[in-house]
Amino acid sequence: MLRWLHGAWAVFEKDIKLELRSRYAINTMLLFVLSALFLTAFAVGQETLTPRIESALLWIVIVFAAALGLGRSFVSEQERGTVLLLLLHTQGGMVYAGKLLFNFLFVLGLNLLAVGTFVLLLGVQVMAPGLLLTTLVLGALGLAGATTLLAAIIARTATRGPLLPVLVFPMLIPLLLAVVTATRHALPDGLGWAAVGNELLTLVGFAGVVISASIILFDYVWYD
Repeated sequence: MLRWLHGAWAVFEKDIKLELRSRYAINTMLLFVLSALFLTAFAVGQETLTPRIESALLWIVIVFAAALGLGRSFVSEQERGTVLLLLLHTQGGMVYAGKLLFNFLFVLGLNLLAVGTFVLLLGVQVMAPGLLLTTLVLGALGLAGATTLLAAIIARTATRGPLLPVLVFPMLIPLLLAVVTATRHALPDGLGWAAVGNELLTLVGFAGVVISASIILFDYVWYD
């Protein structure tokens, strides 16, 4: 067990060091989030948006930014020629766990950045910050779980990166419905924790299902 954890941590640590060196995903996500939110704020102007629309706009930006940034998590291994090294020295589960942790932290950081910018630019008030933070964490976990396996699959295709947004969106519909509703209830006129029990259960269940299925299927994708 300790060897397995050490291998997963080594994969995570490698990805962190390489990303800090190249800053590809950081720059891609940062540029997309800031550009999309600035354009949204400019288009909205002085108009008053309902909390439901604000929540939907926020999560649209988050999902597409994550798809663009995380689509290369396995493509980069192919381009650097490190796939064979990982195959020789690690197990499939170690690779998936390390990549999942890396992607989760990146998506969570993206969520916090997007929310902070969104609140600042559009003057959105958050009435239930604890609920919003919980929604961001669970949404990040589900989004990272779904994109990690799909990123491994598309890394073996000819088109690679551009395929991820196309493949991941239908899979994320339950998650998107839940996070938009939960976020709406954290904003003004929302009902807070009392109204989002089903949505939070959906987020926990979604993350559990996609991560469990990915763990089972990852060896077939990784070794075949």
